[in-house]
Amino acid sequence: MNGLTQAAADEYASWFRCLADGTRLRVLHVVASAHGPITVGEIVDKLDKSQSTISRHLSVLAEERFVLTEAHGVRTLVRVNPDCMRALPEAAAAVMGANPPRPSS
Repeated sequence: MNGLTQAAADEYASWFRCLADGTRLRVLHVVASAHGPITVGEIVDKLDKSQSTISRHLSVLAEERFVLTEAHGVRTLVRVNPDCMRALPEAAAAVMGANPPRPSS
């Protein structure tokens, strides 16, 4: 079968579940729109949410590899995973039958 495999469908579903939260999408947008790493505090300031809320959403985004985090002294730097800029649109296209799914990386 040349369609969407169960493994690919399960992986993509996990990605889409991660993104099925408005605040999480806003956090990802702030990180992706930054021209380089951004601190958690900067995200908190831009979204007017508590640090614990932002940290919780970043944890979910990091678990699905949408963002990458790096400790820098007492601060945590966050940046978008550049592979997502390619993989997420390809996943959506694969689900919609526009192109064959690619193996997970």
